[in-house]
Amino acid sequence: FFNLRKAKERLGWFNSDEVNQVASDLGVKPEEVLEMESRLANFDGSFEPVTANDDGEFNYSPSGYLSHGEAEDPSFVVSEEEQAAIIAGGLVEALKSLDERSRDIVEARWLQGEKTSLKELAEKYGVSLERIRQVEAKAFKTMQPFLQTA
Repeated sequence: FFNLRKAKERLGWFNSDEVNQVASDLGVKPEEVLEMESRLANFDGSFEPVTANDDGEFNYSPSGYLSHGEAEDPSFVVSEEEQAAIIAGGLVEALKSLDERSRDIVEARWLQGEKTSLKELAEKYGVSLERIRQVEAKAFKTMQPFLQTA
């Protein structure tokens, strides 16, 4: 159909005989020629937003109304929120199942912004790094059933 643009420039709008001739030349159906003639007559619009009109109000192009992927799909957002709530609930219950020291170690190592080192925790509790690692591993095993149901 790229050749149709050249033929159209030469001929202008097609009459029925010309539509049939172009269809024959290009090896397509006459309906397809009419459809492409209509498409070629239209101009592509810009998807860039217009900055502002004379009143200072912004005018948005079609790109402003298009979805930006799954993040804005309401069903996806609700699904993600529900999943996060289920996981958070399971995590709360899992943490409640731990003794105070184990909970503190897990929170310090995995649930705070800056991860506390094994060395810092070992010094805090007056035990070896290996003992902190063992307590952490046991805590994860204790928490696992709560997190699998979430």
